[in-house]
Formats: sequence, C-alpha cells, structure tokens
Amino acid sequence: MRNWRCVFSMVVYFAFCFSIEAYKFQRTQQTERISGSAGDVLEDDPVGRLKVFVYELPSKYNKKILQKDPRCLTHMFAAEIYMHRFLLSSPVRTLNPEEADWFYTPVYTTCDLTPNGLPLPFKSPRMMRSAIQLISSNWPYWNRTEGADHFFIVPHDFGACFHYQEEKAIERGILTLLQRATLVQTFGQRNHFCLKDGSITIPPYAPPQKMQSHLIPPSTPRSIFVYFRGLFYDVGNDPEGGYYARGARASVWENFKNNPLFDISTEHPSTYYEDMQRAVFCLCPLGWAPWSPRLVEAVIFGCIPVIIADDIVLPFADAIPWEDIGVFVPEKDVPKLDTILTSIPIDEILRKQRLLGNPSMKQAMLFPQPVQPRDAFHQILNGLARKLPHDKSVYLKPGETILNWTAGPVGDLKPW
Repeated sequence: MRNWRCVFSMVVYFAFCFSIEAYKFQRTQQTERISGSAGDVLEDDPVGRLKVFVYELPSKYNKKILQKDPRCLTHMFAAEIYMHRFLLSSPVRTLNPEEADWFYTPVYTTCDLTPNGLPLPFKSPRMMRSAIQLISSNWPYWNRTEGADHFFIVPHDFGACFHYQEEKAIERGILTLLQRATLVQTFGQRNHFCLKDGSITIPPYAPPQKMQSHLIPPSTPRSIFVYFRGLFYDVGNDPEGGYYARGARASVWENFKNNPLFDISTEHPSTYYEDMQRAVFCLCPLGWAPWSPRLVEAVIFGCIPVIIADDIVLPFADAIPWEDIGVFVPEKDVPKLDTILTSIPIDEILRKQRLLGNPSMKQAMLFPQPVQPRDAFHQILNGLARKLPHDKSVYLKPGETILNWTAGPVGDLKPW
C-alpha cells in the first residue's frame, strides 16, 4: 500500500524547492538562447531564398467551404487556411510561375465538420484529386514533375492517409497523387505508412489571440507538479478500451488518478490555460494520433511537455531542440511516470524552463495574425527553402508518367 504521508511530504518538498528556485530564476536570466545549429535554423529568414506560385482555384475548394462553416478557423487543423492567407500576401509569392521554386494548391480538406466540430476526412481524397486534375489540366507545371515541386498542407490526424483511425489510415495509405509532392502535415511518426520521406512536420493550430488573453504574471509560482486535461478513454470509438492512445492515457488514469502530484481530469475548466502556466510538467500523450495542440500550449505557457508517443516526429525538429525542452517517456513506462519526473534534477528543470522562455521558441509554434518574424509560417518556408534546388531527376521526360491515376479505393475515384 502506498505511503501517502511520504507522497505528501514529497509535494511539500517540491513546492519548497520550486518556490526558492523560482525566486532565484526571476532574479537572474529568464530565457536562454538555443545553442548550436538549431538556434541558427530557428532564426533563419526565408525571404529571398525561394519563390512560391499560388494556384488560383475556384472558391469551392477553399473560400466557399469556409463560408459554409467558419468553425474551421479555430480548430486544430486550421493551418491549411492560414497558410493560404499568409502566402497570398507574402513576399515569397510570385505571380510568374516560370520563376517559381514551389507551387501551392490551396485546398481546405479538413473543413468538413460534424455538428461536434470534428473534421470528416471521407470526402478529402476526392476533393484533393479533383484539385490536382484541375491544375494538371489548366497549367503545365504539375505535369513536368507530377508534383515533385509542389507542396500541400494536409493537417489531418494521419496526414494524406485521410482517416482519423490509424488502422484504417494505414490501410488507405497516402493518396497516390501526392506520392511525389512535399507534404506539410501535423502527423509525424517514424517508419509509418502515413509519413513519407521529405515531409515537413508542423505544429497543430492553436489560437494565438485566445492564448494571449489568458496570460498570467510570469512571477506566478508553478504550484502544480503534473497537469493534464482530456480523454483517458474514447468509449464511443473504442468501447473495449486499449486501442485508443494505445492504452497510454488509460494507464495514466489508472495509475495516477489518486496521486496528489498529478492534477489530471477529463474536465476542461475555464482556467485551463492559466492552470498550465501554474504547472511544472504538462502531459502530452498520444490520442488517436501521436500529436495534439497540448504540445503547442505547453511550449507557449512554459510548461515542460512530457511527450508520451513512441516514435513521434515533432514539429520543426531541425529548429527546436525538443530533447532539451521536453521529457520523453516511452508508452510502456507510463506506470513509472511519477518516479521518472520526480527524479529529474531541479537544475535541469530550470534550464528547460529558461529555454521555453525563449520568444523564438514560442513564436515558431504559432500561426499568428498578422504574421510575425520566425513564426510557424516562416518555419515552413525555411523547410521548403532547405530543399532547394530541386534535383534534376524530379523533372520527367516528355511523355513519361510515374503516378497511377486510377490507384486507390474505388470511392476515391468518384467525382467531387
């Protein structure tokens, strides 16, 4: 039987340690510059390093869809909308396709929402195919490379596999017509069918203005040791349990629901953002997919992200030193989470907090309006610029084709 008196003493000890160290922290340097190549990459300026041509598509592929359901502007898949808006007025945009390094097709494939606000990906493949058929018929640039110098924003749970359940996403695979394109997606997991080589992994959208309005004084003590709000079980989609989050969230609940070090619940209070700013560690476990907006929220609010998602590929990993700012816990070790976190030296925790205090780190995770230097838009452009120049092998010989336009599920071949 667990000795709760010892646990209570541990809580008191940590509260004492962090109150003393927080005082020292506030009296000294509050941020730390990211050292080495990561810091240099994070602060790169993409302007002048690439030119992007934006296809002008009929509004049924983007604006009309958004007019039908404005909720798309605030959900975690909204990067596809804001990237389009950014590029229309960006200095990297060119109106001359002959001088373009990259071609962008603005298709809002996640803006088909259920009454509860969740995106339905089932029409997305047909919609994407329709857009590609249009640009390949009306412009010559797709056909030169079959998309190898094109990029697409695909922020679904499993990217261009277009399904929210992993098993079915793997069964579908990446849409055939996107096999040669560069995919800009929130999903990232090593050695996975839904992540192709060369993809750019980005953060999910989290509303910058909303988070800004919930900031509390930075001197506020971090009196919560571990914080999490969200589902532990998805009874509707996984009634037997164990499949959702590969059982990791269920393990968090079963092992730590009564542990005073852990402030965890399914309830989502109005003080959610404020609570994260009062926490030392914020759990970022996988759900149906390995990623979630909690990762962005944790970084913005200076709460050390505890990443529980085996083989996850994190956003802008060449620019953000995730190993330095986060804690990685294998899914099988979730029952030992309390021991793992209480064993981290306070000096190491304070260094992670100083790095999280770096404004460039926070900015890279956001899609702000208006845009700001080094934000997520610019990090995407940096990722595209680093892929240049295109290898000559991407250009096809006259009459050569590689992609199979009739491959894929029969339902995807129906007109959209």
